[in-house]
Amino acid sequence: MDNFIVSARKYRPATFETVVGQQHITNTLKNAIKNNQLAQAFLFCGPRGVGKTTCARILAKTINCTNLQPSGEACGVCPSCVSFQNGNSFNIHELDAASNNSVDDIRSLIEQVRIPPQGARFKVYIIDEVHMLSQAAFNAFLKTLEEPPHYAIFILATTEKHKILPTILSRCQIFDFNRISVDDMANHLASIAQKETIKYEVDGLHIIAQKADGGLRDALSMFDQIVSFSDANVTYRAVIDNLNILDYDYYFNITDSLLQENTAKTLLFFDEILNKGFDGAHFISGLSEHFRNLLVTKDPSTLKLLEVSEGIKAKYLQQSQAANVSFLLSAMNIANQCDLNYKLSKNQRLQVELALLKMCHLLSVFSLATTPLTAMPDTNEQLKKKPDTSTVSTPKPVAVNNEVAMVSDALATYVTSPKITEPVKAPAESVKEEPPAAEKPKPAFIPNAGTTSIKIPSLKDIGNVKESIVEEEDPYLKGDAKEDFTFNDFLREWNVYAAKIKGEGKMNLLPVFITEAPTMLRPYVFEIVVGNKVQEDLFKAERADFLNYMRTTLKNFDLEVNARVDKQVVAKRPYTDLEKYQHMAAKNPQLAELRKRFNLDFD
Repeated sequence: MDNFIVSARKYRPATFETVVGQQHITNTLKNAIKNNQLAQAFLFCGPRGVGKTTCARILAKTINCTNLQPSGEACGVCPSCVSFQNGNSFNIHELDAASNNSVDDIRSLIEQVRIPPQGARFKVYIIDEVHMLSQAAFNAFLKTLEEPPHYAIFILATTEKHKILPTILSRCQIFDFNRISVDDMANHLASIAQKETIKYEVDGLHIIAQKADGGLRDALSMFDQIVSFSDANVTYRAVIDNLNILDYDYYFNITDSLLQENTAKTLLFFDEILNKGFDGAHFISGLSEHFRNLLVTKDPSTLKLLEVSEGIKAKYLQQSQAANVSFLLSAMNIANQCDLNYKLSKNQRLQVELALLKMCHLLSVFSLATTPLTAMPDTNEQLKKKPDTSTVSTPKPVAVNNEVAMVSDALATYVTSPKITEPVKAPAESVKEEPPAAEKPKPAFIPNAGTTSIKIPSLKDIGNVKESIVEEEDPYLKGDAKEDFTFNDFLREWNVYAAKIKGEGKMNLLPVFITEAPTMLRPYVFEIVVGNKVQEDLFKAERADFLNYMRTTLKNFDLEVNARVDKQVVAKRPYTDLEKYQHMAAKNPQLAELRKRFNLDFD
């Protein structure tokens, strides 16, 4: 039995033309070879499995080819090319910097550079994973990299360019390798499947390419695994079963259930997904990607961002017609918040189910928000007739609290009710006559009789209503009245408010009101001395409610009360045993005599 060679090695590109997805680099290198403009050092950087080492080997083989093709490719039959392909070339050296990263390894390399090439034009050194070199090794390599012999060429490869010293970067020509696109990768897998006479489905190859995340070596490894799993029949079902990938159909079915507002079906789909062993975070992340794909499908100009096969793309086009942009944006936002909170939640399944339930009711919320009140069902025929504004008499509000409460009730009724089934009845024409005082109805919130739709007040309107009523009804609340009061009156209300604070359980604030009595600085301006900064902050937090009470009770809006910390009065509080003893001895000198007579200590 012949030894099996994995596809990543068997189908490794041998020429620049066979390199997948890096045409911007291969064309540059071929032109440099044809024009004899080779740099002394190259740096190939990019993600794993995109062809950095492969391009380095092709470049090393091509520049030493004795029969270079007009296209800039190596012939593959000359002695130099044959020796390279057999792995016994004396002019091409590969060094793994991950295991040879010391100063001694670099010094050994520098010694080899002094030996000229044997039967070739250049001597090429390929250093893979160069970012693994130590700081000292980089410094030892600087001089040789800057001024190498004319026959020496260095090709450095790395996946982490940010770890390489700037002095190294400045001495190299830098080539950034791109991630290989899904289409290029799927086409390459299809060509390999045809050479190996393997049956395949295009959707299955696209799933492999997406799972590889831009790395062709990863895609080839998964391809070999699925070929063995499916007995040389790479189908879509075999790929998702072997790679543990959630089927597209689940996302399409769940989205259909969300659009139909079928909560039961949605939760059953999610339960089935969990029973198959998929994680909730994996599901919600895939659902966000699904909504994103539907969104980019809405516009023909962004359709190229959809990296799926043609069959899946047709499904996206069909479903995107049923989902509007508002629904997709809101659903993506809900899914994103669920993804962020998933790991922090103790009940992770409930976190996902709650997000799905929110998505189910998005269309109902949109329809309620966009439907005008005039378009809602109207069961009262009298409202359709325009009433005579001259015969309508609106009762004048008599109390501030009643009016504000009625406006708040009207707003709350509108917010909490999904639909208005009973419109506000317009007053009858018999309202001209004022009813007796005993039977006078309570003021009600009556909309403008001259309009055909009900006007619901906003929160801003409620504040305006309150202000207008305050100005009409109570001159003391408006601030125009300045009734005189005595200091005793002030102290009486001060004590009443202190009792109120005690009843509310604000024990931290109570000492401010009972420790020191306030003093009057000038008419209507008072000051309270507090013991520390904490008490001053507590009083400032309570000051607005306190002044509102005092000004309303004493009917004088010029009244002011401020708190001040008197540092001269506030003494240092004793904490240690010695400080406590000294504090008590200062008040009672006999305590020192007692301590001395009985030989007492602080413990």
